[in-house]
Amino acid sequence: MTASIAPIARDNLTTRVYEELRRAMMEGRFWPGHRFKIRDLAASLQVSETPVREALMQLVREKGLEMEAGRSITVAQLSLAQYLELRSIRLHLEGMAGAAATTRIEPREIDRLAAVHEKLIANEDNGRWFEAVRDNWEFHHSIYQAAQMPELLAIIEGIWLRNGPLVNYQYPHARPTYDGRHRHLDILEALRARDENGVRKGIQQDMIEGGRLLVNVLERLNDGAVTPEELRRAAQNGRLVSATG
Repeated sequence: MTASIAPIARDNLTTRVYEELRRAMMEGRFWPGHRFKIRDLAASLQVSETPVREALMQLVREKGLEMEAGRSITVAQLSLAQYLELRSIRLHLEGMAGAAATTRIEPREIDRLAAVHEKLIANEDNGRWFEAVRDNWEFHHSIYQAAQMPELLAIIEGIWLRNGPLVNYQYPHARPTYDGRHRHLDILEALRARDENGVRKGIQQDMIEGGRLLVNVLERLNDGAVTPEELRRAAQNGRLVSATG
């Protein structure tokens, strides 16, 4: 996965490495359990090992990464209980950000979000799972940025730092499903109508309905019925692993 990380300019290296890795994790470019090799990552980023090591340690402190035996650094794997607890927090925070964005977002940005959603669906339909994960992040993150509440955005990003890698488990075995139409369409409609409650509800329902099958996958992981490696191979090979057993 390090090939998807862009080279870093020579100024302010640790901060720039940290920001690149942090964004990559929020976007889901790394899977839970991914092990970072400092030498390889430094070569990919075209920097020395020192800023890479410092950036990784910062991400360990933020609980996005885990250090094992004082040496091995891996992407954190949320348990089912952790995911559900963080989701309860996200329901409030992301709903708040969406409501705040409703009166501030520009019409052209809503049009761009609609295009991002269309790209997401196309990538899902064509089995481009990793691209779909990034599209979903772009859709939601763009709304939260439009809220113009930087402190709230920082808190949300801190949670997505831990949650982003987990979203990879949705594909191909737990693609989001909904009781009616896709909740992104509800969000877009409410944004255009400047309906704060509609946007808040759409975001919350997207999280609950769209994540139902992901919860099933996490339950199976928790029970040992499937392993993270099996899920990774399924996504890479396009093979379905049933979310319900």
